[in-house]
Amino acid sequence: MFRRRVSRRDRLVADIAADLRRYSVDAQHIGHAFAGLHGLNATDLQALIAVMDAEFAGTPITPGRLGEQLNLSSGSVTALVDRLERTGHIRRDRDTVDRRKVFLRYADRGATLATEFFRPLGRRTDQVMAGFDDAELDVVRRFMAAMVASMREHRDDVRAGRAEPPPPPAP
Repeated sequence: MFRRRVSRRDRLVADIAADLRRYSVDAQHIGHAFAGLHGLNATDLQALIAVMDAEFAGTPITPGRLGEQLNLSSGSVTALVDRLERTGHIRRDRDTVDRRKVFLRYADRGATLATEFFRPLGRRTDQVMAGFDDAELDVVRRFMAAMVASMREHRDDVRAGRAEPPPPPAP
């Protein structure tokens, strides 16, 4: 989106917005390259990221929750999980307390493929972060968390058909 660049803050905000767009596009290209290399489609990739994020957070995801996150029907989720399990990317684990509950986890084969592919990016990311002290990283983390929350809120509004109409053109 075009932003007026009148003040220093306006230029900074516009530059950050442009950097976020470029980062998003480049991340999508990298994700699509991984997906293409392993016979995955965009939804498969989104599912793998959701499973990985849930595992990192220590709260494994259920198929139902995955369907909510990806905005898929239960039948579509079942086909998706079956396909990712067949290809060795994820596995289903039963809850030890409630055997009816199933958690999705990254399978060893899938984790190995992802680690091998994304290791060079991880090294680059580590090099960039090494150039920032802890206080700076705290600010970046707070900013990114707020941006992710804002983007998800907008995504949910769009899904629910509540997107705000565009403002009228300026005179």
